[in-house]
Amino acid sequence: MLVQSVKEFPRHVSLGSVSSGLIAWLFGVTGPLLIVLQSATEGHLSSMQVTSWIFGIYVIPGLLTLLQALVFRQPIGYAFSIPGAVLVGGTLVHHSMSQLIGAYIVTGAIILLLGVTGVVAKVMKVLPMPVMMGMVSGVLLPFGVGLFHAVLNDPVVNGIPLVVFLLLSFVPGLAKKFPPILGAIIATAITLCLSHAVHLHGVSVGIAVPHVYTPAWNMATMGQLVLPLVLTVVAIQNAQGIAVLESEQYQPPINSMTRWSGIGSVITGFFGAHTSCIAGPMTALLASEESGPKDSKYTAAVTLGILSILFGLFAPLAASIPNMIPTSTISMLGGIAMISVLTDSLHMSFSGKFKKSALFSFLITVSGITILHIGAPFWGLVGGTCVSYVLEKGDYKREEVRDQRAA
Repeated sequence: MLVQSVKEFPRHVSLGSVSSGLIAWLFGVTGPLLIVLQSATEGHLSSMQVTSWIFGIYVIPGLLTLLQALVFRQPIGYAFSIPGAVLVGGTLVHHSMSQLIGAYIVTGAIILLLGVTGVVAKVMKVLPMPVMMGMVSGVLLPFGVGLFHAVLNDPVVNGIPLVVFLLLSFVPGLAKKFPPILGAIIATAITLCLSHAVHLHGVSVGIAVPHVYTPAWNMATMGQLVLPLVLTVVAIQNAQGIAVLESEQYQPPINSMTRWSGIGSVITGFFGAHTSCIAGPMTALLASEESGPKDSKYTAAVTLGILSILFGLFAPLAASIPNMIPTSTISMLGGIAMISVLTDSLHMSFSGKFKKSALFSFLITVSGITILHIGAPFWGLVGGTCVSYVLEKGDYKREEVRDQRAA
């Protein structure tokens, strides 16, 4: 399958899939990278340590993205855990980097074990799809809302690309030949140049030289990091990606995705980087209708993987990227790309069974609560599933009847 996918890549790739891959990449190298840089500053890391961290969180997930996308021909996108980056920042204040490396490796080993045993796939079958999509909708909603904040922040630079997107979308025939999102990207580049909003001052160019660390095993560090990181990867990040793929009628390789998240987390750990995982919002961008037919959407993930690897290899330059382009412009592009994705996820959440459960999952996720250092998406899944057993037992019975008839 891998060789065949590589051979057929030129036939399946399109402007739309490349555009989706580019947008997903832009999302991953701006806001999320800023969080990593903030955590690195909080932990007083050296430039060498920051460079190695950036190398690990982009090169290894980029390779995993290429592997999974080409083997399974699905738009599977790997990245690093954003909540994990926040958690790591606070831990760096009181623990050494070597102690964190030990916790990263233990975390990756546990995730790998969960994938080998197939536990995650069994759990995913128990969760009602509307509850999962309610959680996904809650995660994606801020990106959609961010579109309008971005336009208000800079009506010219961010408003013109939105108008271009809407005009191209208004003509279906033209939209099929020239993806509206690509038009928005081109319009963004033009408006940024004309408004002199691209800043190249202080940009550093060079090839990354990653540092390989020796782990230290500290129970206090592992107690603070391991369980939250495992839950963040398996029950939040990967769960989002799996739900998105299932909503697009794919059969995601859940066990394989989990195993490689664990393997990737172990490898990145030695470079001083935290956990690798499926990127929920990025996978949603890759799987959007702008990426083309279902059989061709994997090429968007290939684009993301290649760009991520190149970005990680030029980690010194990567550290300067978030300061080159206004963050509001990235929010605008991400919001435009999320329009169709958010429409589909909301439809799947509230158009069928388990509507109340999906609503609880959605609202808990949107609330942004954090309990025991575990983020709202996890509690959205837990709360929505609990509500489904209390308020919507009839929907489970109808599901059983439908499955019996299908059998």
